[in-house]
Amino acid sequence: MIRVLVTDDEPLIRAGIRMILSSADDIDVVAEAANGREAIELARSRHVDVVLLDIQMPVMDGLTALTELHRTVPDTRVLILTTFGEQQNVLRALTGGSAGFLLKDSAPAELMRAVRAAAAGDAYLSPGATRHVVDSLASGRSAHRAEQARRRLETLTDRELEVLALLGEGLSNADAGQRIHMSEATVKTYVSRILAKLECENRVQAALLARDAGLGT
Repeated sequence: MIRVLVTDDEPLIRAGIRMILSSADDIDVVAEAANGREAIELARSRHVDVVLLDIQMPVMDGLTALTELHRTVPDTRVLILTTFGEQQNVLRALTGGSAGFLLKDSAPAELMRAVRAAAAGDAYLSPGATRHVVDSLASGRSAHRAEQARRRLETLTDRELEVLALLGEGLSNADAGQRIHMSEATVKTYVSRILAKLECENRVQAALLARDAGLGT
C-alpha cells in the first residue's frame, strides 16, 4: 500500500485529491497538511511514501519544505503540485530533488499514475506541463549553459542520447519504448545508465539538461 500525504492550504483541493486517491486499492491517504511545516512533521511521524506538495502556502512554502524533506526523509518521494505560470518555482523544485510535478487540474488517472510512479522510484513529468515548463525554461537558456550541457552529454552513446531526447519530451518509459521499439524494461535500464553518467538525481533533471543542450529541438 502506498502511503500518501497531501499538502495544500486549500481544504477543497485536499479533499478532492483525497477522494480521487482513495478510490485506488493500492493508495492510502494517511494524512493532510495545510503548510510546509506540517508536511515535514507528518512525513516524519507517519512514515509516508509520497508527499503531494503545493508550492504557494503560508507558514512555510513548498520549496522550503522540499529542501527539508529531501534532507531529513530522503526516501520519501515528493511530487510538486503546480499551475501554469510558476515555471521558475518549478525549476527550483526539480533541481531541489522532487520526483516530478503535475498540474492541480490533472485528470484523476494522471494523479494516480504520478503517485504510483513516484512510489516506484521513478520520476513523473506531466506531459502537458512538462512541455510547457521545460520549453519555457529552455527558450531562455544562455549560450554558456547550453555549452555546459552539451559537454556533459558527450559521455553518452547514440542510443542513450536517443532515450534522453524522449525524456526531454516528457515521455514515460513505456511510451519511449513504443517510440523506439524497445521494451519498457530496457528503456528503464538505459535511463539508469543515463542518470549515472550525467550525475542527475532523477529523470526530471536529465530532461532539463537535454533541453538545455538543445537535444531533440
